[in-house]
Amino acid sequence: MNITELARRLRAHPEELRRRLPELGFAVGGHALKVDNRQATKIMEAWGEMKRKERLAAKVEAQKAQGLGRDIPEHERKQVMVPPITTVRDLASLMELPVPRLMQELMKNGILASINERIDFDTASIIAEDLGFRALRVEGGGVSEDATGMERIRERVEKEETKNLKRRPPVIVVMGHVDHGKTKLLDAIRKTNVMESEAGGITQHIGAYQVERNGKSLTFIDTPGHEAFTVMRSRGAKVADIAILVVAADDGVQPQTKEAINIIKSASLPFVVALNKIDRAEANIERVKTQLSELGLVPEDWGGKTVMVPISAREGKNIEELLDMLLLVEDMEKDKIVANPESRAIGTVIESRVNPGSGPIATVLVQSGTLRLGDDLGVRECQYGRVRAMQNWKGESLSTAPPSTPVKIIGWKLAPAVGDIMEVPENMRALKKIKSTDVSMRATEEMASIKHVAKDEEGKEGEDGKQFLNLIIRADMLGSLEAILGMLDKIQHDEVGVKVVQKGLGNITDADVNSAQATHAILIGFNVYPGGGAEEQAREKGVDMRQYKIIYKLFEDVIGELKKRVPSETIIHEQGQCVVLKNFRKTDTGWIIGIRIKGEKIMPGAKLRLSRNGEYVGEGLIKTLQLGSSQLKEGQPGQECGMLFEGKIKPEDGDVMEAYSEEKKAKQFKLEGINLR
Repeated sequence: MNITELARRLRAHPEELRRRLPELGFAVGGHALKVDNRQATKIMEAWGEMKRKERLAAKVEAQKAQGLGRDIPEHERKQVMVPPITTVRDLASLMELPVPRLMQELMKNGILASINERIDFDTASIIAEDLGFRALRVEGGGVSEDATGMERIRERVEKEETKNLKRRPPVIVVMGHVDHGKTKLLDAIRKTNVMESEAGGITQHIGAYQVERNGKSLTFIDTPGHEAFTVMRSRGAKVADIAILVVAADDGVQPQTKEAINIIKSASLPFVVALNKIDRAEANIERVKTQLSELGLVPEDWGGKTVMVPISAREGKNIEELLDMLLLVEDMEKDKIVANPESRAIGTVIESRVNPGSGPIATVLVQSGTLRLGDDLGVRECQYGRVRAMQNWKGESLSTAPPSTPVKIIGWKLAPAVGDIMEVPENMRALKKIKSTDVSMRATEEMASIKHVAKDEEGKEGEDGKQFLNLIIRADMLGSLEAILGMLDKIQHDEVGVKVVQKGLGNITDADVNSAQATHAILIGFNVYPGGGAEEQAREKGVDMRQYKIIYKLFEDVIGELKKRVPSETIIHEQGQCVVLKNFRKTDTGWIIGIRIKGEKIMPGAKLRLSRNGEYVGEGLIKTLQLGSSQLKEGQPGQECGMLFEGKIKPEDGDVMEAYSEEKKAKQFKLEGINLR
């Protein structure tokens, strides 16, 4: 057998196999190309045993980290490099622990934090120590999103001389629960129909648009309301000046409404509440106002400070009044909504993807300065390309993009991560160079850095017998991929789980099909298509390839697959007992015996446990019960009758048989905190 083939079967690199073979006691040269089949079989057995021991050791270490962290000596603690500010998810990823485990430890310390909430280094180091780790500070590091870049934007504006600062269009973020009419509101404002292009009428990406009102430009950012897009909503708030909280008058306050309120408050954004769908018969404005006041948003007409505008996005009712309120808020905040249009451009990446024809494309919201054709692009102190073309939200070409302009940029060497800060550098030579070949999803790995359970030997069942569903995911944009992975990360179950064995951007390729076949994975495409002969190859190889345009449909199918893998539980129903009076004769499958029933009734088809002199001796089955010439449907207590006993153990006079039946019942599949729609 070729060494490379043996390595493939063992799911190892050939060089690693050659290096470790002497450790296992096999004298195979470092340049060997083949081994005989008998030796290959022994190597596979030894390799499997070695991996089993490694998994066991890792499991012990994990248990030690989870339960005995405080008692681990300092020199035995595993070091983790933690930036000054990180998120709960990223900290869990650094320590290779499940997110719920970390959140549980935070709660023990009186900290109630969501998966995307930021925590400082001091907090992170205390929690890490409790879990058996030693946190080392990474100076200048950041969270998945470029937090230091956000600070640079604020510093840039603060350092500008007042005479150079000019008013810019306000950036307005539209937030709220799924299907409460956010995109329909923007549709009414823009007099366009963006919503029809969204699958299922649900916004799956961040959209940035500009409109004019009374001679003033307003930049709107539409954020998805579906639960899976928590991070994207938060990201929308970070780049905004004003927020619109959309609440449906017929549906009231919902989970994502509360989350949006928390995001708005934490970002200290001035906001206006739009009470949408007032045209519906079930609309109850007063009830919604009561619900909002319970969350601390007291309407102005009730003596509070929260501006609430009843609207109907579908009928276009009160849209003008809402825009006037936004202009009023903008006027109150005019001293803060400023920028220097003459400086070097700096802005935030709000969407990123790879286009098969144009290469990497990213939408950037310019927040200060003016971006021009030919400008160099710097991200995280690396050279990311040059502006070859720019388009506004209508698809029209631009030569310049002043502050508060959302612009689609073509000319990236590598797709930046969503949340990255794009900056035109003062000195291009000072930036680090990146290779155009380095498209190994740096951005995806950073933004969607969710550590899933490591693959086991077979890729199907873990050390503890837990069943896993392997997935290979291809998505059109980083935001979509991040949202999908974030939702899958919430799936925590004792007996089944999800493993993302591979992820990436762009259309499905032949290599994806081969990987799916090798890992027994379901190949999922979100807003992408199979390229080349991938679809035909998937049919030939029997690979389960699925395409989706709506995210909750994807999750419903994943959870449906997990439900199939939940093992059923066996429920035992005890019946009565019987005593063997006489064994008459043997049959092809068992014996015909005479019995006396006691305790409770027994029924044909029931299983039997045989006891002899108080000791268990075997099992059998009641084939039929017979009284005289008629067969019985059930045997009553005290009755003497004949039984056709089926089994391998010969019943003897005086044996006691206990009858019982088994019922297979599918276990309930429950997941905490997941709302698919």
